[in-house]
This record gives sequence, C-alpha cells and structure tokens, in this order.
Amino acid sequence: MVKNHWWFKKNSLTFIREKKMKIQILGTGCPKCKQLAELTEKVAKEIGLDFQLEKITDLEKIMEFGVMMTPALAIDNEVKIMGKIPSADELKKILK
Repeated sequence: MVKNHWWFKKNSLTFIREKKMKIQILGTGCPKCKQLAELTEKVAKEIGLDFQLEKITDLEKIMEFGVMMTPALAIDNEVKIMGKIPSADELKKILK
C-alpha cells in the first residue's frame, strides 16, 4: 500500500496532497449511514478536497477495521469516527 506523501509548499502555510484522500463510510446502509455519507461528501466538497468516497457495507470488511458500531468514518483506512454522526464543523476538522 502506498502511503500518502505530503510536501510543504515553499513560502506558504499550505500542505499539498499528492493523491486523492480516500474517505470511507462504514455501515450497512441504514439511514444514519446514508446521512453520514451525504454530510461527509457535502463538507468535503465545501472545503475543496480532492477525494474518493467509498461506501463499505460488508460486515466482515467493517469488522476488519475494528468497527463495532456504525456508522463509522475512515480516512485512508484509519477510523476517525465510530457510532455517531458528527456535526459539519467536526467533519471539517477531521477532513482538513
């Protein structure tokens, strides 16, 4: 697996990402899972992220992440939120 590579743009406080952020929504497709997916996509677009959204509904794959409560949000295969729907502000902090 290729890790993300970041580089610092000279004379700027902006970090540039070399590849798309992989945002993963883990859940069985329940209303809360759909709500998290919609909110995450909306916030990611608002802050101008270059991202790929993946919805993982297979229970075995969800459990491989160590997730026991859905919905859950993972960024580049690392679980950031589990068992709740965060506010838009919380999501912005997580996605930046």
